[in-house]
Amino acid sequence: MMNRILPRVFLAFAACAGATEARDAAAQTFPTDDPVIRQMWEEGMGEGSQAFDLAQALTDSIGPRLMGSPGFEASADWLLSKYEAWGIEAEKQEYGTWTGWDRGYSHIDLIAPRVRSLEGMLLAWSPGTDGPVEADVVLMPSVGSREEFDAWLPAVAGKAVAISFPEPTCREDQSWEDHATEATVERMRAARDEARRAWFGGMRNVGGDFAQRIADAGAVALLTGRWSQGWGVDKIFSSPSRTVPGLHLSCEDYGLLARLAERGQSPRVRIDARAEFLGDVPAFNVVGRIPGTELPDEYVVLSAHLDSWDGASGATDNATGTIMMMEAMRLLKAAYPNPRRTILVGHWGGEEQGLIGSTAFAADNPEVVDGLQAAFNQDNGTWRIDYIRMQGFTGAGAHFGRWFSKIPVEITGHIELDIPGVPETGGSDHMSFICKPAPGFRLQSNYPDYRQYTWHTNRDTFDKIVFDDLRNNATLAAMLAYQASEDPERVPRDTRVLPAGRGGGPGQWPQCRPPRRSAGG
Repeated sequence: MMNRILPRVFLAFAACAGATEARDAAAQTFPTDDPVIRQMWEEGMGEGSQAFDLAQALTDSIGPRLMGSPGFEASADWLLSKYEAWGIEAEKQEYGTWTGWDRGYSHIDLIAPRVRSLEGMLLAWSPGTDGPVEADVVLMPSVGSREEFDAWLPAVAGKAVAISFPEPTCREDQSWEDHATEATVERMRAARDEARRAWFGGMRNVGGDFAQRIADAGAVALLTGRWSQGWGVDKIFSSPSRTVPGLHLSCEDYGLLARLAERGQSPRVRIDARAEFLGDVPAFNVVGRIPGTELPDEYVVLSAHLDSWDGASGATDNATGTIMMMEAMRLLKAAYPNPRRTILVGHWGGEEQGLIGSTAFAADNPEVVDGLQAAFNQDNGTWRIDYIRMQGFTGAGAHFGRWFSKIPVEITGHIELDIPGVPETGGSDHMSFICKPAPGFRLQSNYPDYRQYTWHTNRDTFDKIVFDDLRNNATLAAMLAYQASEDPERVPRDTRVLPAGRGGGPGQWPQCRPPRRSAGG
C-alpha cells in the first residue's frame, strides 16, 4: 500500500502547486504586451515548469555534489544531457585538478556503558576505518598552555578523541525564550557563555594544529560536533585530518559522549566508516551558451554553483540556484532563442572551497569579462528573491529600473533594490566578476532560517524546497537575462570606492586573487 500512496502524495504536491500558478498565469495583468515576457511567465509559472522534476532528480537521485567526488561528476553529466535535450550548447570547461574522494557508509555505535546507535557520519576528505574499529572515547581538555597540551597528548593513543565544544543544551534559543522564565534563560546563557569562554580560551592556548597533532599521537579517530543552533541540525564540513578518520556527531550524541568521558563513565564506541581517495581528478565548470545574433561578443551570464557539501543533498545550497538557472535557460531557449547578446550559464565547481570555479572562469575567459553586460548569481536557499544590491555600480540602478518596469509586479513587488549599494567583500560567485570590476549582481533570498537550518547542514534536503518560489525565481532570472540582452545600452562599470577600513576597492578584497588550480595550491 505504501508504495502506491507515496508517489501519489508527491505527484499531488507538484500538481497542486503547478495548478495554482497556472490559474495565476491566466489572470495575470502584464505591464507590457511583450510576447517574450508573456511566454516566459506562462511557461515558467504554470504547469510547463520543470522545476519540481529537475530538483527531485538532482537532490534525491544524484544527491550531494562534493568537489572532486563521483556525485559532482554525475551532476555535470546530467546537466549536459538536459541542455542537449533542450538544444542548448554546453560543455565542461576544465581549469585544474582536485583531490578525488568517494564517500561510503558510516556506522557509529556506543557500546559502553550502554548500547546506542549514534547519529553521525564521516566528514568529507576523511580516510575510512578499513573495517570496524573499537575505541574508548576521551574528551580533549581545556588547557592553559601548549606545554600542558603536549603533556596530555600521550593519553590519546588508541582512543577516539572528542575535539569540539560540547554544547550544554541542544534546545534552540527560541524554545527557551518561548517557554522558560526570563531568569532561567539568563542563567542558561550565562552558564553557556562561561563554558564557551573556558573551552575556546584553552583552544587558543593549544594552537591551530591541535587536530593533526592528536592524529599524529596515535588517535584512532577524531570526533566533532558543530551545532547549527536549530532543532536536530548540524553543520557538516571537512575532516580536521587526512590521516585518521574524522566523524561528525549530532549535537545530542556528541554531548552524550562528552559528558560520559568527562565524568569518567568509560564511553566506548564502535566505528565502521568507509571512504576512498581517488587521486587527482579534473576540476571543471559546466558552461552553457545561447549565441547572440547582433552583439555576440557581449554577454549576459546566469550564475550558480553546482558543487555542495555532502552532509545532506545540497538542496538549498545550491541545487535551488542550479535549477533556477537551468529553468531560466530553458525558458530563454523557448521564448527568446535568438538573443541580441550572447547568454551564458555558469554552473561552477569549487564555490565551497573559495569561489574556485568562477574565479578560474573569469581568468580563463577575459573576453566574457570584457564584454559582460551583467551577471546574475543565486546562492542562498529557497524563498523568493527579495533583495538585490547594485554592488556599488553607480549606473546599474537605472538599468534595473527599466528591466523591472516590464516584469510582472507579482515578481518585482517584493524585491528591494539597494541603489547604488556597496560592493560585497565576501559572499558567492558574483564576486569573481565584481573583482574585475565587471557588473555582477546577487539575487538574494531571505537568510535567517537558511543560515540556521539548511546552510551546510545535515538537513539540506529536497523537502525544504518551496516550489512556488523556485518557479518565481527561475522566471525572474529568465526575464532579467532577456531584458539585459535587449538593453540598447551597456551597464556602466563606474563603481563606488569604499572608505579606508570598509573594504577599499576591488583589488584589495581577499576574494580578488589568482585562481586556485589544485587542492594543494
